[in-house]
Amino acid sequence: MYISTRGNYPKATAAEAIKLGMVPGGGLFVPERIPVLKEEKIWQMSGQTYAEVTQTILELFLEGYQTEEIRNIIRDSYYSGNFDHEEIAPLRKLDESAHVLELWHGPTAAFKDMALQIMPRLLSAAKEKTRTKKDIVILVATSGDTGKAALEGFKNVPGIKIIVFYPHSGVSKVQELQMTTTDGDNTYVVAVKGNFDDCQTAVKEIFADREFNDLLRKRHMEFSSANSINWGRLLPQIVYYFWSYSRLLNKGTILQGEKINVVVPTGNFGNILAGYYAYLMGLPVKKFLCASNENRVLTDVINTGVYDRRREFLKTSSPSMDILISSNFERFLFEMNGHDSEKINQWFKELNEEGIFAVDDSTRKKMQEIMAGDFATEEETQNTIKEVFESAGYLLDTHTAVGVRVYKKYVEKTQDRTQTVIDATANPYKFNKAVLEAIAGTEVVSKDEFSLIEKLHHVSGMEIHRGLSGLNSKKVLHRRVVERDELRNVIKEILGFNDK
Repeated sequence: MYISTRGNYPKATAAEAIKLGMVPGGGLFVPERIPVLKEEKIWQMSGQTYAEVTQTILELFLEGYQTEEIRNIIRDSYYSGNFDHEEIAPLRKLDESAHVLELWHGPTAAFKDMALQIMPRLLSAAKEKTRTKKDIVILVATSGDTGKAALEGFKNVPGIKIIVFYPHSGVSKVQELQMTTTDGDNTYVVAVKGNFDDCQTAVKEIFADREFNDLLRKRHMEFSSANSINWGRLLPQIVYYFWSYSRLLNKGTILQGEKINVVVPTGNFGNILAGYYAYLMGLPVKKFLCASNENRVLTDVINTGVYDRRREFLKTSSPSMDILISSNFERFLFEMNGHDSEKINQWFKELNEEGIFAVDDSTRKKMQEIMAGDFATEEETQNTIKEVFESAGYLLDTHTAVGVRVYKKYVEKTQDRTQTVIDATANPYKFNKAVLEAIAGTEVVSKDEFSLIEKLHHVSGMEIHRGLSGLNSKKVLHRRVVERDELRNVIKEILGFNDK
């Protein structure tokens, strides 16, 4: 069963939690208890496929879903030509103790595909299990990658409409075109004049707006989410932490029971939270490294216990991490405090009203036992891309480079050379301008991002991801641009509501 982080909703089944996406009155669904895997189960994974590891994890959290049903969902999500690598998420050795987990082999070249290929199928099944006759309206706020991955996963799914909001001029040209050229008879893309936090805050407010929800109910519709606020999006991400551990075991890099470190470049805290849930399930992890760009709100809260969003919002070369309000940090604090919803309500009320809150000392110390936080500047990010390409012949995108830089800083500071998995969250071609500047200098960079893709291919020799090839010749189908306070009106327009 699933409960609300704010103690404001009855216990829900897995299907109900996935269908709703977010707790209607505010708050996020979390498992009432975390299942723990026996050590033998973890060791057995070293000889298993990605599908088999996924089956083991998903079955633990999806009561009400049948074994064969889950198996079919996994097959259709990962093994129907959607991923271009037989291992789904290959692990590449970077140096003697660092390994890069490539999470970008899906159709949109970003780690979001790992969850957003499977989540629409979980949601469609949830719709049947809850016997809902209503159409589902998916609202998505994206800082760049979730939008396209969600659109690709949900397009043409019967009984579902998906509306994606992204910050106008706040994503790369490639990311924008990936979204605005999406076809499908149920997909809608809207640029918002503001930043990602504006999009995310507006969407969460609409979820919690009873009047708006009543309006949908009268028209036999209901909201859900494809962001990582939806448990069905977070759950599949737990899998690849067990998978990466199994690959290290399989290669003889670690022994059974040996602890690893995990580095996650993150802005919304969902990807690293999935790793933390894997740890609670028994995965042997010594330390999580939470890697931020210059929007370092997560670095600061981990190191000081103070969450302060009252700061300048910076646009960086790693735009998917340009976030000051990290939704999933709420789930983390809920687990840190033994499911104390009173504390969660108080802290997030302060964050909403004052823009700042401070956790107590015991929570701060408990956080720091398992997690370290650091950030990389724009210069450090560029230098890391260049250094890794020249020393290892391996091309990093800007987000993964943030993770690698934070890892190197950590090793220099602690001399901790524990075997480490670093999440590679996007294909380098998605951020071609910044990557090309890093390895070849600004003089070779033109303004046309698509000529840059060819230049980057020429300089690096890396194959162009199929999801980005020919993107510039596709027709732009979505041209809506709205102010940040117009989201309700544009949703009504898209859904064909007539206020009269």
